[in-house]
Amino acid sequence: MEIQVIEQKTKLSKKIRVCAYCRVSTEEEEQENSLENQITHYEESIQANPGYELVGIYHDFGISGFKEDRPGFQAMLQAARNHEFNLIITKSVSRFCRNTDTLLKTVRELSELGVGVLFELQHINTLEQPGELMLTVLAAFAQAESDNYSALAKMVYIRKYQAGIPVQYLER
Repeated sequence: MEIQVIEQKTKLSKKIRVCAYCRVSTEEEEQENSLENQITHYEESIQANPGYELVGIYHDFGISGFKEDRPGFQAMLQAARNHEFNLIITKSVSRFCRNTDTLLKTVRELSELGVGVLFELQHINTLEQPGELMLTVLAAFAQAESDNYSALAKMVYIRKYQAGIPVQYLER
């Protein structure tokens, strides 16, 4: 009788399909460099991870994170609904969204689709840990920070107006 040795097959691990979301809120030249740096960072870091497959980088330039209607953000959500990826990596809660309601609504929808969001600075992966309470607190801080910047900007415009100084950068 001949003995046949059957070698164990190595288990092929399926790569996680990953995208990144980047955003800067102003259209200043230095912010454009920041956006380019964010995009380059994610291209390199995702491709360097053997467990990840980069499927796209979505971005918005010169649009506040308080707004839900951002073209890159909406394209990313549609791709998630089409099951094109399993994980979104973004720098922070404030890069992803500055509106608490929108953030929680979006994260919940993504979770139902089986898509996690990894917030690098806060070390929160929405699919791995019970982070909704922490996410709520951080989102509230991000929204408050945005509200504070807005109030400060309005105060500058009022003071310039009162002093008779022409105000630049007003939208028409």
